[in-house]
Amino acid sequence: MVQPKRWRVSDVVLYEIREPGIALITLNRPERLNAWNGELAVRYFALLDQASSDPNVKVIVITGAGRGFCAGADMAALQVVSDRADAASASPGRRGPHETTLIPKPVIAAVNGAAAGVGLVMALMCDVRFAASNAKLTTAFSRRGLVAEYGISWILPRLVGTANAFDLLYSGRVILGDEAARMGMVNEAMAPELVLDRAIAYATELATLASPTSMAVMKRQLYADWDRPLLDATETAIELMHASLGRADLKEGIASYMQKRSPEFGPIDPSA
Repeated sequence: MVQPKRWRVSDVVLYEIREPGIALITLNRPERLNAWNGELAVRYFALLDQASSDPNVKVIVITGAGRGFCAGADMAALQVVSDRADAASASPGRRGPHETTLIPKPVIAAVNGAAAGVGLVMALMCDVRFAASNAKLTTAFSRRGLVAEYGISWILPRLVGTANAFDLLYSGRVILGDEAARMGMVNEAMAPELVLDRAIAYATELATLASPTSMAVMKRQLYADWDRPLLDATETAIELMHASLGRADLKEGIASYMQKRSPEFGPIDPSA
């Protein structure tokens, strides 16, 4: 993706490849709790594109530097926004956190600290979420005179139920990671110093044991089937299953099981 000239490529988001095929993306404005601004957005989406297109990357992990995950929109930047043109410049184009749902690879959030507004949406749009038990999470939008932004009205009720979603959106109250885990907003809550290691360990297991093609197809199924009738979803699943029977991954999966070794799957099959 060509970078808009108004934003320089910088270290506001860091990128690291770890074995066995994990792309670690770290929001890196710790002095601002990794608050979202235009420069960070451009860099973040460029790195998502890079990880998505790299055949050697099997799993993506997103986290924040320092004490926060992402404290939402940078209030210092919003304070000077006085018209729509300025607001548009703070969020380049129409790209948003929902794009992680379109990436054909698992995207894991390591929510190491505060996640608010767009920062919370970023975490929710990831496929799996691990959070610090004391991380402060809030939608925040109602308390800023805003609306349910970036698709949170779509994802939140699917994770926590309609009643909890209304509560969290209306009130904008802060909940901690432990409560978020009980609600189903995050998969697991733990001590802050364990969050990234837990996410990396989980990503390593996926990268080592799971077929990238299988995960890509299943991710597409999960998001596509949320609003489809059961019979339609089942018919599609049968077609996809028949297609999987002819792939090399099935043979490798069976062979590795019989030989009691880790499988050696190839990258995502573009025909899947």
